[in-house]
Amino acid sequence: MTLRFPALPVKGLLASAAVAALIGLGLHGLPAQAQDKAAMSDADRGAIEKIVRDYLLENPEVIVEAIQVFRQREQAAQEQRAQEAVKAHKNALLNAPGAPFVGNPKGDVTIVEFFDYRCGYCKRVTPLMQQILDSDKKLRWVFKEFPILGPDSLTASQAALAAWKIDPDKYLTFHTAMMNTAGALPEDRILKLGKEAGYDPDQLRKTMDDAAVKAEIDANHRLAETMNIRGTPAFIIGDELVPGAVDLTTLRELVAKARKGCTAPC
Repeated sequence: MTLRFPALPVKGLLASAAVAALIGLGLHGLPAQAQDKAAMSDADRGAIEKIVRDYLLENPEVIVEAIQVFRQREQAAQEQRAQEAVKAHKNALLNAPGAPFVGNPKGDVTIVEFFDYRCGYCKRVTPLMQQILDSDKKLRWVFKEFPILGPDSLTASQAALAAWKIDPDKYLTFHTAMMNTAGALPEDRILKLGKEAGYDPDQLRKTMDDAAVKAEIDANHRLAETMNIRGTPAFIIGDELVPGAVDLTTLRELVAKARKGCTAPC
């Protein structure tokens, strides 16, 4: 599985890098005495720059190849950093005492999801998550409430965590109801959904102000920042951080890979 990190604006950077590398090659061919000088003459620099320019104009594929190599190396470096971050924060990801979870409490694979109730991609992937959870009784699904899309998102997360504190058994019903709701999520609408899920609206509203609710959301934001999670959804499956929405096939592949204990393609 290859992580889908954002494309990097590297064309100009790599063109410069290619030029610098070729200038370095040109300097390497100069006499040792010339290499020892702190700075080359304007004439020398101009001559080398012309050689480099002519070479690149005649062989533009060199820049394309350099861009591809750079992206591959940066991709690998980002994957390595993400894997290290997952391992370093494993306990906070899997076992935070205030984090809601469903599925098998002793599951052999845990899917951790950072999400926002206003996120369209999160809404789209929710039924897939439920489908894979229903079909795999060894899975555990941990919810990291990560409100980043405005006040309604924060209110929804507060309500969801309050619901978890009041009655964990009804959390998934409430969570799914909010995920299935299009448009804004003002407090009155959220409390109505909570009532339909079986919660007392007054108790729900009161618990939303609990210090533990705020602490959980703050902890999730700090954890996301530490792991360089900038958007939603983001999944941690096994030792992999997977940013962005994924399809059912990919989810199953990632679970199978985690189950085998793979840290590389397998």
